[in-house]
Amino acid sequence: MMETASEQIISLEAFGMAKTLAVPAWFYQHGDADFSLDVPEEAFGGWKKAPLDLSLDHTAVVVMHAWDAGASPDQFPGWWRVVPYIVRANAIMETVFPPLLEAVRQSPMPLFHVVAGGDYYTHLPGYERAVELAPRKESSVEKISPDPALQAMLDYKHQHGYPRPHNVPDIERGFARIDFGPQAHPRGDEGVAENGPQLYGLCRAHNITHLIYMGFAINWCLLLSPGGMAEMTYQYGVTCSAFRQATAAVENKASARDQWCKELALWRVALAFGFVYDVDDFIAALKAGGSATGTAQP
Repeated sequence: MMETASEQIISLEAFGMAKTLAVPAWFYQHGDADFSLDVPEEAFGGWKKAPLDLSLDHTAVVVMHAWDAGASPDQFPGWWRVVPYIVRANAIMETVFPPLLEAVRQSPMPLFHVVAGGDYYTHLPGYERAVELAPRKESSVEKISPDPALQAMLDYKHQHGYPRPHNVPDIERGFARIDFGPQAHPRGDEGVAENGPQLYGLCRAHNITHLIYMGFAINWCLLLSPGGMAEMTYQYGVTCSAFRQATAAVENKASARDQWCKELALWRVALAFGFVYDVDDFIAALKAGGSATGTAQP
């Protein structure tokens, strides 16, 4: 019989009664510019790391869009051709996800999942609960449709830029059988949300003020899709952070070798949203429990 999330969570008493836990967090010192330099921004302090208190009972980890997109390009070649970060995502799910998710599940923090792309999650109790908790949806406004000239421009980009017609059938086949990655499947009654209102409802029910994201992709879905950082921060007031090693980015021809789009996205997270955490630091702090912090409550 599968355990419920509440049965898996260690109580705060078993966790040393630590209301806060000191966890090393990266932030970006965006200043001060020096206008005596040719490039004033080169005087910025840049990336800084400090052990900052994390509230265990007001923080949740979010696994977002961690999909099973096949084990090799042979299964859905057109999809992989335009989303090659699937290779990096699969490696991250295989090596980074298991120890991180296990550490979170053995802590007082709840674990949420943000989903999209099908109905593979609608039978889960965590999704049913999120639907119930979501605030009543406000009346939607009518979207603005493109004019004929703009539609022709968009069609041209679709034909010649992304995703290009010869890749579309494989993308559609892939999404027709989309599911959680095997290492990312929710357990028990862990919350499962398909949009911002549902994730907000879970946050309110658990008294969550801070979400730490893992999943794919950091510069696309995690920032901009329903339930992503932009919506949760600017519409619902939740602070959003990310795990550096537990995500990948959509890269371009010039950035892919050194993954500069991922670095730029993490900079944006640290500057405009919350903090960036190293997975090993986070796991070590959770395993150490309350005894590892200088400010843990007795």
